[in-house]
Amino acid sequence: MAGPLAGLRVLDLTRILAGPFCTMILGDMGADVVKVENPDGGDDARRWGPPFVEGESAYFLSVNRSKRSLTLNLKVPRGKTLLADLLTRADVLIENFRPGAMERLGFGYEEAAARNRRLIYCSISGFGQTGPDALRPGYDLIVQGESGVMSLTGFPEGPPCKVGLSIADIIAGMYAVQGIAFALYAREKTGRGQRIDVALLDGMISFLTYQAGIYFTTGKSPSRMGNLHPTIMPYETFEASDGHLNVAVGNNSLFQRFCQVLGRPELAADLRFDTEAGRVENRGVLRPILEDVLRTRSVAAWLEAFTAAGFPCGSIKTMAEVFSTPQVLAREMVRTVVHPKVGPMRVTGNPLKMSETPGAVEQPPPLLGEHTDQVLAEWLGLDGEACTVLRRDGVI
Repeated sequence: MAGPLAGLRVLDLTRILAGPFCTMILGDMGADVVKVENPDGGDDARRWGPPFVEGESAYFLSVNRSKRSLTLNLKVPRGKTLLADLLTRADVLIENFRPGAMERLGFGYEEAAARNRRLIYCSISGFGQTGPDALRPGYDLIVQGESGVMSLTGFPEGPPCKVGLSIADIIAGMYAVQGIAFALYAREKTGRGQRIDVALLDGMISFLTYQAGIYFTTGKSPSRMGNLHPTIMPYETFEASDGHLNVAVGNNSLFQRFCQVLGRPELAADLRFDTEAGRVENRGVLRPILEDVLRTRSVAAWLEAFTAAGFPCGSIKTMAEVFSTPQVLAREMVRTVVHPKVGPMRVTGNPLKMSETPGAVEQPPPLLGEHTDQVLAEWLGLDGEACTVLRRDGVI
C-alpha cells in the first residue's frame, strides 16, 4: 500500500544527521527522495566510524534508507545547470548548509522560488537563518550546551552531560518533517510553496517545556538532578537487589498503589507524603525509605508485582535487550532491508502507524551515486550516452 507522500519529489541536499533523519521519514512515507551528493566522497557520514560493515559506515546506514543517491558536482557550471533543472521538477528541497552557502551557489530561496513557485524549501542550521548567531557553525553537542539542556543533564555532584544520542539533530529533523507537511497542506490552498527555517537551537529550546516554565515562574535556573524529577516524586530510578528499575508515580492514587505493592501502605497516609508537593518537599526523608524496601527484591520480581498492580514501571535495557523485546518486535520497530554490499541488515522501523497509508521500510541506504543514471533518466529524460558524457566530464 502506497504511503501518504507517494508521488512527492524531494531533493535532499543534506548530510550527517538532522537533514537525513528528516528525509528518511519522508522516504518511509512514500516520497521519492533523491540524495544529492558530491561525487568526491558524498555525505561526510559515509566516513564516520567505526564500525563499518563491508566498508559502509553504520552511522550513515542508520539514517539513509528510503532514498536514492545522485552524485552531482556543484563546483562546475554543468552540475549547477542540472540541479536547476531538477529543482524545477521537485516538490521539496531540503538543505543543511551554513546560512549563505546556498545563495553563493546560486540556489538560495529567492532564486529557487523564481524557478519553481510551488517549491517548498526547507533549511536546517544550528542557529537559524536570522539573528546574531546565524553564521555560527552548530553541531549537536554545541547546541545541547547553548540550549541549556546540558545544564539540566547529569548528577548534581558531576559535570554537565550531553544526552546519550544526538537529540538536537533529531529534534530538528522531526520539526523539518512537520514544517514540510504543514507547507504541503498550505500549498493545496495557495498553490505556492514557501521557505521553512529550522534551527537546532530553536528545537531544543521548545523542548525545555516545564523546565522553562519553572524558570519563568521562579526566576531561578533549574539544576541537574540526575534521575530525579523536579515536580513529581517518586518518578526516578531505584536500585533493586540485582540492578536498577524506573518507577513513575504521577499522582496520589498511583502513590497509594505503589505503597501497597511495597507492603508499606502507611506511607500513603503519612501527611508528609500524601500530596505530590509534600512528597517533593520531603524527598530527603521518603527516598531512603523507598530505597531500603526496593533493594530487598530483584528487578524482575518488582516488575512482575508492579505490572500486576497496573503500576507504571520499567527496566533499563541495553540495545541488545531492546531489539529482542517482544513489544518492540510486535510494533515492527526492527526491520530488515537488503543492501547491495552489506546484504540483509537490520534498521529501526517507522514509528508512524497509519491505517490507510502506512508507508514502508523497504529500500536500503544507497551506495554513493547508485541511482544517478536512473534519476537523471526519470526526472530529466537523459539517456545513458548523456550520462556517460557527464561522468567523463566530472559532472556526476
